[in-house]
Amino acid sequence: MIKPHGGYLLVDRNFADSDNKEEYLREAQFFKRVNIDDRQLADLELIAVGAYTPITGFMCRDSYNSVINDMQLYDCWNCVWPLPIVLAIDKGESTFYKEGDIVALYYADKIVASMQISSKYTYDKEGDAKKIFGTLDEKHPGVLNWLRQGDILLGGGICQLDHVPHNPSYPNMIPALMRENFEQRGWERVVAFQTRNVCHRSHEYIIKCALEICDGALIHPLVGDTKEGDVLSSVRMITYEKLLDKYFPGNRVILSTFPAHMRFAGPREAVFHAIVRKNYGCTHFIVGRDHAGVGNYYDPYGAQRIFSQFAPEEIGITPLFFSNAFWCEKCKSMATEKTCPHMESDRLQISGTEIRRRLACQQDIPLEVMRPELVQFLRYYYGSLGNP
Repeated sequence: MIKPHGGYLLVDRNFADSDNKEEYLREAQFFKRVNIDDRQLADLELIAVGAYTPITGFMCRDSYNSVINDMQLYDCWNCVWPLPIVLAIDKGESTFYKEGDIVALYYADKIVASMQISSKYTYDKEGDAKKIFGTLDEKHPGVLNWLRQGDILLGGGICQLDHVPHNPSYPNMIPALMRENFEQRGWERVVAFQTRNVCHRSHEYIIKCALEICDGALIHPLVGDTKEGDVLSSVRMITYEKLLDKYFPGNRVILSTFPAHMRFAGPREAVFHAIVRKNYGCTHFIVGRDHAGVGNYYDPYGAQRIFSQFAPEEIGITPLFFSNAFWCEKCKSMATEKTCPHMESDRLQISGTEIRRRLACQQDIPLEVMRPELVQFLRYYYGSLGNP
């Protein structure tokens, strides 16, 4: 099976399932308190279960600067990492902490982890935002979230001490269990599909193309914070289940959630999404048009070209690049620019944004664009919200 990123064993910083959990929690009550938000909690949980291997905590100064400037981890030779994983706090609050302190991380008045602060530092918030997102436009949701965070960063290894309950109806296999599942199924070539949207026929076509060369597929929807206007993750999960139940072979597809938040960092986030799926045991990763993009901030195929900056062994998972898929009236099938010889006027393609608008306004969605079962369900969902 493919090795975790960096060639190490999966990181395991989860003490929440330990027999000594209650003792750890009692001790942590006497540590200094640091409050974390939804996004920091999501990162903490993914660090703890090894999804961010080889990272063991929030980034210290050297790793942060190396990631921002070179997309490399400072303390792991030749290890690509494109996005900073940080714990930001307000400047006034930072006076209570110093390097060497052991602190308790609280979420909603509940201790969820401990952390030893090995680095406390300032950073160039705007300059680094430009490097990560390629823009400082606050209409970009990732930029806005970044600029709103605190001015001081705390870095250090974490120990998760307790779980925050999530929706139990969501299937959520941690990397170690996912790898076991692949082995039990005998899958050696596994493709991962990242999504934060309802799947339409273009997505379905791409996944099925990838299944032609792989033993199985992991449909791995991101269910953390996204942006205003996106379909709720609970609603999206129902659509994925409906699609997989009727249009995919059940023995070749796994549906499980990826509880991260969306950064909308375009090319950098595409590499990040690939590396994390490698930690889950996947060997291949689908990179489509404008992966992790938003608005018109990125070149539509910039997320594919960024992979050429690295040697294959530096990433360690094989990216599968797909052009924009559509229904061709002349071909009478799904196709892409690479396979269809016909005119633009023969191609039926509707963006995810346009699909959401049409659903909200109770307008038609052609069956060549989205399966009718999904359209019916989503019409009911949008109807319950009222028209925009």
